[in-house]
Amino acid sequence: MSAPNRIRVLDLGMQTVALAEFHASPNGALTLDQLRFTELLADPGADASRPGQLEAAIGQLKTELKLAAGPVNYALPSQSVFARYLGLPGSTPEDLNQIIAFEAQQNIPFPIDEVVWDYQALGQPVDGKVNVVLLAIKTDLLEAVNQAVESNGLEPKTIDVAPLALLNALRYNYSDLPGCTLLIDIGSRTTNLIFSEGDKAYTRSIPVGGNAITAAIAKEFGQSIEAAELAKVEKGFVSLGGAYAEPDDELVARISKLARTTLTRLHAEIARSISFYRANQGGTQPLRVYLAGGAAGMPYIVEFFSEKLQMPIEFFNPFRNVSIASTVDTQLLATKAHAAGEVVGLALRELGNCPIETNLRPPSVVQAQSLAKRKPFLIAASLVLFLALAQWWVFFSKAAAAKSGVLEGVDRDIQSLEQKAAEYDKLRKEQEQFEAVAAPLVTAAAEREVWARIIDELGAQLPDRFIWITKLTPLSNGRPVDLLGSGAAPVGAPAATPPPPPTAGKPGAPGAKPGAPAAPTVRAIDAIEIQGLYFKNPAGAKVIDDFVDRLQASPLFNIAPSDKAKVVTRRTSTNDETWAYTYTIVLPLKTSIALP
Repeated sequence: MSAPNRIRVLDLGMQTVALAEFHASPNGALTLDQLRFTELLADPGADASRPGQLEAAIGQLKTELKLAAGPVNYALPSQSVFARYLGLPGSTPEDLNQIIAFEAQQNIPFPIDEVVWDYQALGQPVDGKVNVVLLAIKTDLLEAVNQAVESNGLEPKTIDVAPLALLNALRYNYSDLPGCTLLIDIGSRTTNLIFSEGDKAYTRSIPVGGNAITAAIAKEFGQSIEAAELAKVEKGFVSLGGAYAEPDDELVARISKLARTTLTRLHAEIARSISFYRANQGGTQPLRVYLAGGAAGMPYIVEFFSEKLQMPIEFFNPFRNVSIASTVDTQLLATKAHAAGEVVGLALRELGNCPIETNLRPPSVVQAQSLAKRKPFLIAASLVLFLALAQWWVFFSKAAAAKSGVLEGVDRDIQSLEQKAAEYDKLRKEQEQFEAVAAPLVTAAAEREVWARIIDELGAQLPDRFIWITKLTPLSNGRPVDLLGSGAAPVGAPAATPPPPPTAGKPGAPGAKPGAPAAPTVRAIDAIEIQGLYFKNPAGAKVIDDFVDRLQASPLFNIAPSDKAKVVTRRTSTNDETWAYTYTIVLPLKTSIALP
């Protein structure tokens, strides 16, 4: 696919917001054109004002970079998103799709209808199982953040999570390194650990970050969070400990020891995470460590982790394989490059070759993007209508001219009138041709959303637990419909319900007149066959009956009270040998869907 020209990306950290603009060359190379950072309040108690702070910060950065309105990819901080790594059975995407919805309900600690969630398979299946990362965020929280982005004229396109954006940037810039690589991203409130080893990946968030050092300073000296943050930035460094001499300034020495104590606690969590990765994720000991994040810039932090981890430590360079335009502030990049990994990972999503492609779009963004996709069809329908009206306008204009000529003198203009009549006939034929062409388009425009309504209705009526749908089949006169073929199943295909009995007027039926022609068969979808599974539960197969009861009240399906028992055409009884059982339901439609 062709590479996009301009790429806008936004990293919404808990304390730092970064806005950048890239462009991609036709060969897929990425170039940074602009980059800016701004800080939010460091006090965790100000979280209630976070959406307002984000809106102001984004507006400030957009003004500084002189960016126009347009699409943007942005990343959420890890502490805002629930993440869970699962080992699921299945060797194909179809297998995962059948089980992931059930696993999401079991693992996400919120009602499933109150969250936006997505998942991503990591690597190839091993022994019939594939590692999957499951992500979820509360819908109201995501909509509040999204509103702050949209209020500045930016149109969200891809919504990622900071650790996964960093993972994409790590693999893009350091794909040539063998073995296991550990990226330690030290943020304001959390430290994200990103393990990358071949196609294997694992992330973990530790609730210890730069603000933990700030809080320790504030407690030690009885200061406010803002004053402690300023002291940490101006005088803070990590004490080297051991035989190293302490600074002459007692304040600086105490701050450096507080920083070392906090980072020692962080090191213990990192060591436990490495052990967990090796024992539970099948990984190996990291061969190298890269430091990233805003808090990683504290002096002597590299030396501290080199001493503790006993392996090579370097700052992460997300621009290792990214070109830098002359418009970029090189001094800013030299001091903040290790904190810009998320913006590079977000820009890579536009190149279409990222190993991780999760997208947590809120309902408002999904609806807006769906409307944008349908816009060309709406424009085409409007154009057809305009052409039809134009034809009528031409017709009435010429008819008026013909009438004017008749009024001037029938005898004198008889020949002109005949010519106008011929033109009228020609225009009428052209109009009929246009109407014949427009008719199926208008019908298609009216019916193009019917399947979305049916699927939405099924999802709304489906019980919250123990049952799910695996297959939908349209039926016409009890036979499956091949929507991509002739419109009906091949001869001999099994029917979900027996065909209707003969009626009067059809050949061979009682009351049919000898020699009368058979009534034409109207091809239409009159029912939907649902196949699915229900989970073993205390109510047993009654969960299917509950589903049918709810569908009976639907405005889309025609289920008479006397036919309710006939709707369920198949159900497998529960036993102790498996955890899920099949069922089949045939739902007559109140309004048939015509087939072409």
